[in-house]
Amino acid sequence: MSFYTDLACEAREMNPEISGVAEEKETFGEIEVTRIRILNDSAAAKLGKARGSYITLEAPRLTERPLDLFEETAERLAAELSKLTRDISDTSDVMVVGLGNRSITPDSLGPRVAERIFVTRHVKQYMPEAFDFPVRSVSSVAPGVLGSTGVETLEAVKGLAEKVRPDIMIAVDSLASRRAARISSVIQLSDTGIDPGSGVGNLRAGIDTAALGIPVIAIGVPLVVYASTITQDTISLIAEETGLHGDEERLRALAERVSAEKLDSMIVTPKDIDSIVEDMSGILAKAINIALFGERYEDIRMLIA
Repeated sequence: MSFYTDLACEAREMNPEISGVAEEKETFGEIEVTRIRILNDSAAAKLGKARGSYITLEAPRLTERPLDLFEETAERLAAELSKLTRDISDTSDVMVVGLGNRSITPDSLGPRVAERIFVTRHVKQYMPEAFDFPVRSVSSVAPGVLGSTGVETLEAVKGLAEKVRPDIMIAVDSLASRRAARISSVIQLSDTGIDPGSGVGNLRAGIDTAALGIPVIAIGVPLVVYASTITQDTISLIAEETGLHGDEERLRALAERVSAEKLDSMIVTPKDIDSIVEDMSGILAKAINIALFGERYEDIRMLIA
């Protein structure tokens, strides 16, 4: 049975022998940063990920909700995001898009981040004298989902992009992991765009450079895991701990049978998902604001507040 994951680091863990992938790791205090580059179409097809760069920040102690680590994570994420946006100028137009459904907690990360972004586009248009320094024109939207609006997310985003004409887009969405331990302790960035709804099993048309004609940076946090994945991991652990490796295939077949009958489309999320989404949306929003406004972050914060 195949495992589903939105995380490039997990796809790589399951396929360590594949060539055409460059990987490096770096540690900053309690945060481990993994940078993966998928270099060719063959590797992309085998991993099920688009060609490009994927940056994963992993801090297991985030689940304990330490405020100091929240700050460190936001700053590290801002530093990694700044590297991906280094080619745009200090006065470029940036659109932040919060993907997902505000009414479904594990899918509400994107909209919650979007509402915390420091928006400056309207100020630059109607009160340009408010800024006596170069500042990026930032807009932030949460286009909703097809079931609520009747409009495909890509259609809504593309229409807005054609009107606003941003130089770059940052899309935020919930992701799915194949390991429950990674829920709320991992953040992934990529320069390959994003497929809305993939994290909650409702895949829609991709929002990427090919669709929009501008660079699209994706930021996501795994907030769900498929129940079938948990079943498979449980079977593997039982086989390992009991020494029943000879029967592992039979156990896996039973697990696949249970999954097909009961768990195939079931998605699991932690019971404290409300506080997790609140915490992670705060970290992501702060990181995006820091990356977009740099040393003027406090000035913009005071002005917008």
